[in-house]
Amino acid sequence: MQIRINGKHEEVKEGTILDLLKARNVEPEMVSVELNSKILERTDYVATNIKEGDVIEFLYFMGGGVAEGAI
Repeated sequence: MQIRINGKHEEVKEGTILDLLKARNVEPEMVSVELNSKILERTDYVATNIKEGDVIEFLYFMGGGVAEGAI
């Protein structure tokens, strides 16, 4: 089925959000998932089925900042 992941059209197999993360070797604890403009709870990954035309964004949070003396 055709869906859009992070702005790119892709062909994926039927399954859940968790299945998609596993297929991409993404640890569910390391990413937030937005499905059709709604942030999913991690507990919903296992029960949320992917459908034709879905728009999925993987949101990775990274720590950072300015190193001392860099300014």
